[in-house]
Amino acid sequence: MSRYKTQKGIVLIISMIFLCVFSALAISLAALSDTNVQLADNQHKVNSALSAAQSGLEIVGLWLSEVAIPGDTTEAQRFNLIAECFESAAYDISNINTNHDSSSITIPSVMLDSTSGQNFYAEMGPLPSLDDPNILQADVTGVHGPITRTIRVNYTFGTRKHTVFDYGVATKGPLHLAGNTELEGVTIAGESDIYIESDVTDETLSVTGNSQIAGDVSFASSDPHIVLGANASIGGESGQDAIDNHVFTGVAPVEFPTPNPGYFEQYIQNLIDTNETVFENIRIPGGTNPSFSGGVELRGIIFIETPNIVIFTGNTTIIGIIVGDGDLNDNSGTNQIIFEGNVDSHPVTDLPEEFGELRNETGTFLMAPGFKTSFGGSFETLNGAIAANGIEFYGNAGGIIEGSVINYSDEPMTLIGNSDLYFNRSGTSEIPAGFVPEIVLHYDPTSYSEGPF
Repeated sequence: MSRYKTQKGIVLIISMIFLCVFSALAISLAALSDTNVQLADNQHKVNSALSAAQSGLEIVGLWLSEVAIPGDTTEAQRFNLIAECFESAAYDISNINTNHDSSSITIPSVMLDSTSGQNFYAEMGPLPSLDDPNILQADVTGVHGPITRTIRVNYTFGTRKHTVFDYGVATKGPLHLAGNTELEGVTIAGESDIYIESDVTDETLSVTGNSQIAGDVSFASSDPHIVLGANASIGGESGQDAIDNHVFTGVAPVEFPTPNPGYFEQYIQNLIDTNETVFENIRIPGGTNPSFSGGVELRGIIFIETPNIVIFTGNTTIIGIIVGDGDLNDNSGTNQIIFEGNVDSHPVTDLPEEFGELRNETGTFLMAPGFKTSFGGSFETLNGAIAANGIEFYGNAGGIIEGSVINYSDEPMTLIGNSDLYFNRSGTSEIPAGFVPEIVLHYDPTSYSEGPF
């Protein structure tokens, strides 16, 4: 009988080896799990910090989109005005404060979640790396516990894309057409489009008699009062079809650029001499109330000081720009420019070479803030925009207008009689001479980056 020699305890040893191996694996898995939990927690904090920065960026972007400062603001003044606009936007929000000095605007920490300590803060200022005054850099930093993330974007200075010069007629007051008046486009009907900012509830727009508007009409008001006569039309249609298809209400407000009559004083050389029949770059002193009879020729700048009532009778030839220096908020009609006769208008580019840089001041025929302006005679073409505080066309006034008619007055703009206006705005892209568009900030999406920096 064979006898085998057995080795006692081997199973116990093998069991201990396996126990050690599995224990090591369990410890490793537990450590790995803890690491993953920590990584997930850190990633959550990073995402929460980034989310806080994005929330701050939304607020900063909204406020910066509402910044609008006068176009003649110098670079030295620009930053302080932006800071004031920014602080004004934040005024009614109790948990957001803003501060500024000569080089930066800051938003101190704004708490989003007190439990987790999630918050954001921001700083804005001229781009330091390029020392470019036309770029505003914004850094918005989000915080979650000890973790921070920063979003950096740039805003560039520019002007509004849409102004009243996108329309044939733009008026802050109501618009009334009566009789046989027509507003048409020379090239397309859209050149005679109309924008009305007024929110009056009594005849915001009235089109009666046989009057016609070839283009569309846009209202800033969401509930304008429209009177459309049975024989009148808008966009080639009458009745309810005209209103349904060619009238738009509650449109976004459009900028009325500020007229700057003082810009043209650089060209003035002479005081008016009523014994002459040809006038070049003249100043008409306030209180003189001159009347220009037929056969006069006006060249260059005709600068009219307030108070004044200036009347043009008979036939008047104008190769230049008529400028009035009134108050943009004066809608009283105390100051007036009246064209009773026919007007023969030519652009400044037709001036002789000795008029120098004035020949480049294109796009404007009449700029007269604070003046009521009336046209009672016909004209073949008025070479540029017309802007005043109160505008009327009556009698047989009419012809081609190479630009827009802008009424800065809250009082109605009126066209009565047989006034037919044909608007030629094709190819017009520049703001007419002497008008100052507002400076606004445009977001540059290509500048977006995430840090810390």
